[in-house]
Amino acid sequence: MANSYDAVIIGAGIIGAATALALGRKGQKALCVEKHPAAGYGSTSASCAIIRPYYSTVDGSAIAYESHFYWRDWENFLGAADERGLARYVNCGCIVLKTEGNGHLEAAARLMTEIGAPFEHLSADEVEKRLPIVTMDSFDPPRRPEDAAFGQSNGERLSGAILFPTGGYITDPQLATHNLQRAAEAQGADFRFKSEVTEIRRTGGRVAGVTLADGTRIEAPVVVNIAGPHSSKVNSLAGVEEGMKIKTRALRHEVTHVPSPAGFDFENNGFVFSDNDTGVYSRPETGNHILVGSEDPACDTREWVDPDNYNTSFTEQWQVQAMRYAQRVPSLGIPNQTRGVVDLYDVADDWIPIYDKSDLPGFYMGVGTSGNQFKNAPIAGEMMAELIEACENGRDHDKDPVEFRLKYIDRSVSLGFYSRLREINPDSSFSVLG
Repeated sequence: MANSYDAVIIGAGIIGAATALALGRKGQKALCVEKHPAAGYGSTSASCAIIRPYYSTVDGSAIAYESHFYWRDWENFLGAADERGLARYVNCGCIVLKTEGNGHLEAAARLMTEIGAPFEHLSADEVEKRLPIVTMDSFDPPRRPEDAAFGQSNGERLSGAILFPTGGYITDPQLATHNLQRAAEAQGADFRFKSEVTEIRRTGGRVAGVTLADGTRIEAPVVVNIAGPHSSKVNSLAGVEEGMKIKTRALRHEVTHVPSPAGFDFENNGFVFSDNDTGVYSRPETGNHILVGSEDPACDTREWVDPDNYNTSFTEQWQVQAMRYAQRVPSLGIPNQTRGVVDLYDVADDWIPIYDKSDLPGFYMGVGTSGNQFKNAPIAGEMMAELIEACENGRDHDKDPVEFRLKYIDRSVSLGFYSRLREINPDSSFSVLG
């Protein structure tokens, strides 16, 4: 393997692999350096891999809606074969309940109208008809089981929901990353696994390459931090954190898998389901199971951790999420044996990612992406490649932000929205919803 590249990407998760592909399509030879044994083996493999258009900002919504078309046309987007086959996009649609907490989705409806994304208002009765296992009783605010009022309706009934048809989930996030690896390799990229970057070298005030734990020196005028939950450590290694208004840190989370209620085929007839009223979201899972995650309500303690030293075992949170979901689905059975995922999110201060340059010339960042950016990975890779190309050609992105064209929905977004220098965005949900 050569020791000189146009760019070194630290991290071979879904966005790292997508960036390697996008740079390759611009004629740049990239190397992905990954400490795990395979692409997508870290936090990407634990992603719920949900595809959805609804975000709290217009730019976030536009990119997410655009992403639907990339996944729908996955084989053609890749343009390369994978001996393992291709990841599958299950376009089952998304149902989001209207609650007081989310403003009854009035803002979401306005954003969808602005970007041209389809949606359908559902009454409470129509939700129960589409998903006969649910009740539309309200339990707000979300609580934990030790709360005396847990499981008791507040006497109200939810008004309805919005159905977003351009959404669903990817069946195998790690396979999707391997697909991107093979496509990137077809464009000349290399991947180096079981390798850890211990130094980001400089020459003449800019990046010169990296040094690995085994002493290997790799020369490159561009280094891109896409290290997921380790992103803050890589930024510290590069000495760029002081020049950032928005920073990232690692958040531990648990995802629950429970069987569908008897007599209902949730795998084939279910939806991605967002329930702000009980503080959980769900989607179909293989084997007629239901995946249940937390929407980070106030009653759930956030556990910020060292990504190299955290509890990888399930805690009571696994059952808490299942029990909250059982309020919405009264016939749900909660097994005694835990099944699901314990892993990390890489979270920016306002839960919106950073796709940006840094104060160190040649050092770029695609960070703060976990929890809500898997769906955007193919576009994020293209945005990073566009940004790198423009900055390396002399553009001052901080003063003159790069614009990125969304080809399917015919709309441009400013990459300045994802700047490390932005103020905390008050429109964010400050949660996994982004």
